[in-house]
Amino acid sequence: MIPKYIELVILVSSLCLVSQVCYADPPFEICSSHENGRTFQNNLNNLLQSLPSNASASKFYNTSYGNATERVYGLYMCLDFISSKACQNCIATAIEDILKLCPQSQEAVLWEESCQMRYSNTNFIGTLNDTGNIGKDNVQNVSEPHKFQSSVNQMLSNLSATAAFNVSANMYATGEAPFGDETIYALVQCTRDLSANDCSKCLKSAMKDIPSCCYGSIGARVLSRSCYLRYEFYPFYLGATGPLSPSPRTNQGKNSSRSSKVWIITGIAVALFTRNKKTHKRDEAVFHHPDFPRLHGVISEDSPYIDFGSLCVATKNFSDSNKLGQGGFGPVYKGILSNEQEVAIKRLSTCSEQGSEEFINEVLLIMKLQHKNLVKLLGFCVDGEEKLLVYEYLPNGSLDVLLFDPNERAKLVWTKCLDIIDGLARGILYLHEDSRLKIIHRDLKASNVLLDSDMNPKISDFGMAKIFAGNEGEANTATIVGT
Repeated sequence: MIPKYIELVILVSSLCLVSQVCYADPPFEICSSHENGRTFQNNLNNLLQSLPSNASASKFYNTSYGNATERVYGLYMCLDFISSKACQNCIATAIEDILKLCPQSQEAVLWEESCQMRYSNTNFIGTLNDTGNIGKDNVQNVSEPHKFQSSVNQMLSNLSATAAFNVSANMYATGEAPFGDETIYALVQCTRDLSANDCSKCLKSAMKDIPSCCYGSIGARVLSRSCYLRYEFYPFYLGATGPLSPSPRTNQGKNSSRSSKVWIITGIAVALFTRNKKTHKRDEAVFHHPDFPRLHGVISEDSPYIDFGSLCVATKNFSDSNKLGQGGFGPVYKGILSNEQEVAIKRLSTCSEQGSEEFINEVLLIMKLQHKNLVKLLGFCVDGEEKLLVYEYLPNGSLDVLLFDPNERAKLVWTKCLDIIDGLARGILYLHEDSRLKIIHRDLKASNVLLDSDMNPKISDFGMAKIFAGNEGEANTATIVGT
């Protein structure tokens, strides 16, 4: 019989669900084949320019611009859980994309990750349009599709009724439902120009599209001109309780070294997740695990576990346009979290044994270190084989770009060079002498020195770092590392 504490550790080890898969990158668009004239295009540009300022105050807005013959009608809708600032940013992106993807179109609708926009030369405001829906499914399937789809349909029906006919719901509803050992999370929303009956009809129509596009998929979304629905096996919207979910797989036959790493990673996930006030109460049995003493004193609420779905949203599903660079253990992406904080997200290679070692080192070391010349680790995610680290975002990139790019090198005036050298020296001195641990970085190079907005240097990438005892002056190593 499996001990209870092992069962709990296995539960937490799949906080982000092994089977979770990102969708194709938005935006998704439908453009008309009829071209507009110059007057209509000018009216459209004026209409679109008015939208971002309204998005800062309202998550739904409709308007029109122009005279009777060349009038353009438009609206936008942001998902209700996002902030006003996020809505404004999403609409600004949608305007740019809709002009690029649907040039000269008399009618177009476009969906971003968390908002949608629509315009037309005919007045559609207050009129239901449930034709031409777009279904997007997650590529993996459940083992019991009929049972799963029945649960999803029941859940979506209940949410649709709430969104449409509960006045206080504001045509938006979310919910959770158990499915075996998993939890289904779902969201529905209608454009607020619709009547309650039309909202209900739109969501029912979207549900009818699920069997043809997404039957048995572990997650899906249906994009309609007048409404939106989505469901997943992970909490993809703010306000979800995010209960723990058991892993659908077990890993047997691994060597003791790899098992140890899995336990350490899991221990970190357990510790961070259970210390969050919004999660379930901690189970004291977890903290008796033999690896937990290594983590004691490392965990803080300032370094939280961040779910994989949030990181997908933050990076536009790890879009190439968000990619900052490629490190030795995987790519790094720029992301914007739901609180509008800019971050850098390192996605460690899933096939790298050394990547697992780096993950452990980064979490165990950087969370203990506090110095203005060391990069700050903000959080992490463990998703089966996926391991992601979330850092503060430093807009001036790495020092090697400034050193070797002729156009950027001009920024390195002599006084700034001295400041960078001084900052690096202070950071190294802290690691070697002033921190609670004596740490040798072992991979200090220009690409691992990042620069903030004021060109202050910060040492990054502690995956190869080694901890020494306070009285140790040398040590042996079995692996050649560093530069």
